[in-house]
Amino acid sequence: MERPGARIRYRVGEGDGRAVVFTHGAGMDHTSFTALAERVQEAGFRPVLWDQRGHGESTLDAHVRFRAADTLADLGALLEELNLARPILVGHSLGGNLSQAFVRAEPDRVAALIVIGATWNAGPLTSVERVALRLAAPALALIPARRLPGLMARASAVTPGAIAATEAVFARMPKARFLDVWRATVSFVDPDDSYRTPVPLALMHGAEDRTGNIVSAMRRWALVEGIVAYVIEDAGHLPMLDAPDETAHDLLEILSLLPDTAPH
Repeated sequence: MERPGARIRYRVGEGDGRAVVFTHGAGMDHTSFTALAERVQEAGFRPVLWDQRGHGESTLDAHVRFRAADTLADLGALLEELNLARPILVGHSLGGNLSQAFVRAEPDRVAALIVIGATWNAGPLTSVERVALRLAAPALALIPARRLPGLMARASAVTPGAIAATEAVFARMPKARFLDVWRATVSFVDPDDSYRTPVPLALMHGAEDRTGNIVSAMRRWALVEGIVAYVIEDAGHLPMLDAPDETAHDLLEILSLLPDTAPH
């Protein structure tokens, strides 16, 4: 899909079931959802995987920087390109923040929202959390480029296989672009005490996720929305790589419980 300043690559599963659109996290790509997409398709849904601009198989023109508004527009364009009527959005980390922002802007275009390991865009922030958000990008900028992929991988995953796979993906992205992606992720945070998710919502996170305020924010979010967050044991920030079977099991349970989202 040609977009201003970028070319977006996507993959669509077989069948005519309701679409489930998976959006990956910062520095990652669509392969982080491979196992979940296979299980979702087996259950009768139609998975859609895509790489955000400048990630994986999607390109970003040399003179263009990664911006939150652009990748948000890309998601809307992808739904139009594939003629997807009210798909279910599943987003991890940055993908979760992006999916939240899309639902906030265009709730009528989405059937349900499932967020994995992402902070709550509209949630209140403590003074400590506000400072941490401001300092995150400058702190990452101080880390040598050769060390950044390994550091991010060890911070994101807990199993050896997931750490190795994650480091390999992170290593493909230039440091300058990753810092832009990180800034874009932070920019989606827009607190509003009165906001409630206008579509069916489900939350998931790894029990050992130590990334930012994600676990505490998701707990607060679940409490405010009146739901229970799914916790994946023996998993960090990337539960779909650390514990793919357990994550797929919980995702399929969520899909089965969502109203008006049957595969056919």
